[in-house]
Amino acid sequence: MTPHEQKAVELFRKGCNCSQAVFTAFSDVTGIDEKTALRMSSSFGGGLGRLREVCGAVSGMSLAAGILWGYDNIEDKSFKTEHYALVAGMAHRFSDIFGSYICKELLGLKNYEYSPVAEDRTSEYYLNRPCEKCIAAAARILDEEIEKRK
Repeated sequence: MTPHEQKAVELFRKGCNCSQAVFTAFSDVTGIDEKTALRMSSSFGGGLGRLREVCGAVSGMSLAAGILWGYDNIEDKSFKTEHYALVAGMAHRFSDIFGSYICKELLGLKNYEYSPVAEDRTSEYYLNRPCEKCIAAAARILDEEIEKRK
């Protein structure tokens, strides 16, 4: 495991949601302090506010990619195109590993009924979820992209 993978899993084990765990693990690279990183990424847990849509780990990875390589020239379509291709490529690499980047599919939830209440983090919670593996993979994919772009 890379140091960022380890940090992301550690943050998840401390109670961070998947997005917070991945995004905050890269604070050393993004330059965003931990408190701000936690707040910026807090909305994306549980597949966006527990809607179980795009996996929070993928969202955290994408947020970091935006800080590192995002575009701010809104008039030049080529920057937007390049960035979207980067984010989509990372999401597809994640999906290649797990078969999806949709939270409810990753969790095997067929008839999910929305609840904003996060589940208690018990030892059984950690045993029955792929979240740690997803978080580690998202961190690894981002580390690989950082290495490619050096």
